Amino acid sequence: MKHSSTYRWHVYAGVALLLAGPYAAVAQKLEYQLVDPAIIESRLRRAVDKNPEREKILETLFEEAGCKGEQLVEQPVKGWHTANVICTLKGTDEATIVVGAHYDKVGIGHGVVDNWSGVSLLPSFFQGLQAKPRRLTFVFIGFASEEDGLVGSKFYVDRLSKEQRQAIRAMVNLDSLGLSDTKVWLSRADKNLAAAAFKVARFLNLRLGAVNVDQVGLSDAGSFRERKIPSIDFHSVTQETLPILHSMRDTFSVIRLPEYQNSYTLLAAYLTFLDASAEPVAPQQQLRIMHRPPNL
Repeated sequence: MKHSSTYRWHVYAGVALLLAGPYAAVAQKLEYQLVDPAIIESRLRRAVDKNPEREKILETLFEEAGCKGEQLVEQPVKGWHTANVICTLKGTDEATIVVGAHYDKVGIGHGVVDNWSGVSLLPSFFQGLQAKPRRLTFVFIGFASEEDGLVGSKFYVDRLSKEQRQAIRAMVNLDSLGLSDTKVWLSRADKNLAAAAFKVARFLNLRLGAVNVDQVGLSDAGSFRERKIPSIDFHSVTQETLPILHSMRDTFSVIRLPEYQNSYTLLAAYLTFLDASAEPVAPQQQLRIMHRPPNL
């Protein structure tokens, strides 16, 4: 963590109306696979101290998850020794959801929380979502050099064409998970993306809080927000845990695995929800979230 088009998601209108009463719920059955918890933990434990090595490990994790060939590319960042790592899961629609997290760390500490905790989940999201054809295209990006001023994410967004930027329906950013229950940086989140997140959390009976970190620093979501792309940040930082970031305490030992696994489950369902939400909402039907067996 650094100290529109006419195509619309009808579900967002539905969520707003749901709060007022006209809609009982969203008419969707969400199916997705959850990667085995042991795999989630093992990927988290792969953190190393040197940023170029972190980049290579992330590529390996994507390949192990099934993202290979033309799906997986490096985007060299001009003037830097590391690259953005990009894995694309094509959908039937050109509309896109970008799911991002930075893999670089500051010099002090091991950078497990900030931000291997976020970026090491990207291959698992790809792995779970690819189990079923998707309507939207998902682009998973491990950003380089976030700690140097959002360098990788700015580079990525600046090189998108106008049409490519307009195709992005949401940027979902993950930064510093596992210190507590999942949190949303609510003051900077797109209100519809945030409403959808709290909706999914309620249906899963998982905790989702709102902790704003405006005075702490920046995140890669800001590079997208500057271009008027809807974005949302998920994290786990509280006032008590903030001193862990950018310190020698940022090691695997501070990760609370049950909360980290809950964040993974919640976000896997959330991404599936966003994909399904591209379709119209029908009244008086119930949202069902179906967990498929773990992908062992």
